[in-house]
Amino acid sequence: MPKSPMHRLVREVANVSAVTGATRRQQYSASTKRALIDVAEELFTESGYANTSLDAIVAGARVTKGALYHHFSGKQALFEAVFERVESDASKAINKALRGKRDPWEKAQAGLAAFLEIVRQPRYRRIVIQEGPSVLGYERFREQEERSTFGSVLDIVRSVLGAGDWDLDEGMLQTFARIFFGAMSSAGESVATAEDPELAAWRVEAAIGFMITGFQTLADAGVDLPTAPPAAEADEPE
Repeated sequence: MPKSPMHRLVREVANVSAVTGATRRQQYSASTKRALIDVAEELFTESGYANTSLDAIVAGARVTKGALYHHFSGKQALFEAVFERVESDASKAINKALRGKRDPWEKAQAGLAAFLEIVRQPRYRRIVIQEGPSVLGYERFREQEERSTFGSVLDIVRSVLGAGDWDLDEGMLQTFARIFFGAMSSAGESVATAEDPELAAWRVEAAIGFMITGFQTLADAGVDLPTAPPAAEADEPE
């Protein structure tokens, strides 16, 4: 027997209510997770990882501990979420500084300036530079760092090396990028932990700027960069 229009209307209203209820639960869950990360970031920045308790975090976020454990396995997992967001924000800021820069030397200088601005931020200094390696472990720390900012460094290196008449394979480009990435990471740490971060940032910008100028001089002069050595000849049988 066919359903009446009223039956169909009741069923549609019920379906809409179920979807709306699910959407509201998802929104509430997302807002709870965001609140936990917001409060954790603030407390980790101010007090450090060891001195921040889960009780303080749930109290600041106005949620229960059960809600925290629904989203995170513990304090370290919550710290990793904070770390990922801080690194993601840093990557976005660097990419924004690079956007629209066609001249490779200007692009490199803009990326460097943006990075040095970021490492002077209290949350980046505390969470990424000071706390990140010890809380996450060195391997996990490097993995997260490379996932967020290495792409920007590789982009800059491609532009700089592309300015010269150099035909470098992908392996060599990656090698240059990793060397430059390591130098930037070390420089960032030196700025973040310096007694005078402004002076330290100036020194880093001057030193790396000098190296960038060196690449520009080599490119303008048409100097060749090293290429991959020829494959070793196989030993002939006696």
